[in-house]
Amino acid sequence: MLAPRLAQFAGVARHEHVTRAAQDMNVPQSTLSRAMVRLEQDLGVALFARKGRTVSLTPAGRAFLTSVEGALAEVERAAEAVRADADPASGKVAFGFLHTMGSETVPELIRAFRADHPRIRFQLVQNYGEAMLERLRAGELDLCLTSPVPEAPDLVARRLDEQRLRLVVPDDHRLAGRRRIRLAEASDETFVTLEPGYGLRRITDDLCEAAGFRPRIAFEGEEAETLRGLVAAGLGVALLPPPAVARPGVVELTVTAPRAVREVGVAWLDGHPDTPPVAAFKRFLLSRRGHLLPD
Repeated sequence: MLAPRLAQFAGVARHEHVTRAAQDMNVPQSTLSRAMVRLEQDLGVALFARKGRTVSLTPAGRAFLTSVEGALAEVERAAEAVRADADPASGKVAFGFLHTMGSETVPELIRAFRADHPRIRFQLVQNYGEAMLERLRAGELDLCLTSPVPEAPDLVARRLDEQRLRLVVPDDHRLAGRRRIRLAEASDETFVTLEPGYGLRRITDDLCEAAGFRPRIAFEGEEAETLRGLVAAGLGVALLPPPAVARPGVVELTVTAPRAVREVGVAWLDGHPDTPPVAAFKRFLLSRRGHLLPD
């Protein structure tokens, strides 16, 4: 209840005159006088010494003014930051994406978008899917690029592309001479996978189940390229998206059955209003439907 009267208090303190302060703030003098009386009543202390319409601050009023001016300045800084973030030409987009999109896909997206919007700023968050959706719901992200494409009543999600997954094996593995494989042929293998909660882990489990087996897990990690390195070291095999750069020590096999792909999409909070820069980047992402990922 104090907040609406803080700026009025600071104005009266600055002018040391109720009428001049009321004229400056474009409010009736009687309204401003009553507001100052109520403020003193709420605080239980006299802030002004009055002589007609001229006022001067009491010691308590001077102490209060110092804090009030700091609080008002902080509010103004916050307002300026919000206005700056929403600026159509130079605002901010809080954008989350999967680890596997960080080396090639997202840098290319931002490069292409900034060709037409060079001053728009990005706050980037790289994480696994469920963690990004939590931050989306908390209002910490505007958009996120994730897989699988989420289905939730509080989110809007649009499929943008799909990415073939490959069975990655060591280059001295019994299957390394093959180019294609049915996933059921790897049912006796040990797998290295991402941890539970990662979208790619869920896809791996579902594909193995569709192939008629439950994978034996040797290691659960947080990053796809770590898994590829562990495959090269002979720890197991893995279902992974293609790498940005070919890695020595492994062979990547096309999975013919079941169809091994992951869908990639963009998600945002339903009913959440977009600032102009967020709306522009959302339109850009949707325009890349079908050619988001490198071939």
